[in-house]
Amino acid sequence: MLKGVNIYLVGMMGAGKTTLGNLLAKHLGYSFVDTDSLISEAAGKSINQIFADEGEKAFRELETKVLAEISSYKKLTIATGGGIVVNPFNWSYLHHGIVVWLDVPVEELFARLQDDRTRPLLQDSDPLGKLNSILEERRPLYANADVHVNVVPGTGPEQLAVLVLEEIKKVLKS
Repeated sequence: MLKGVNIYLVGMMGAGKTTLGNLLAKHLGYSFVDTDSLISEAAGKSINQIFADEGEKAFRELETKVLAEISSYKKLTIATGGGIVVNPFNWSYLHHGIVVWLDVPVEELFARLQDDRTRPLLQDSDPLGKLNSILEERRPLYANADVHVNVVPGTGPEQLAVLVLEEIKKVLKS
């Protein structure tokens, strides 16, 4: 169906891109890649440590390098970092594949992330407010995705994988 075209999952932190990416890869007979894991591996430190030591700008530059490298491969399902859409140049790589936006309500994101201390952008006195402002800033960028999936709270990962595959098929037909 996809002829080896990569699937790029975009969306906010906590949207479930990694979990879904693994499932989609299995369904499609693809390999799975998580850009944040590759960045961490390449840098030899955690995302939090990269932010602390070098700042967000350095992290975003690493993110673009990693994206450039993986976009040359085929048959990958790729979970991207939530902010990958912020750099307009990254879209030149993302559009080599099918971009799927997992749109999760901010309240659900907050519920999933409230105890997660590994998210540098959420180290804020008002994490819900911070999530809201990040989402509002990125929403028009996520909207450039080929496929937009509204994730209903309570939808299991397997159900979501089936839904995403159905939505991808619709895009391929049009």
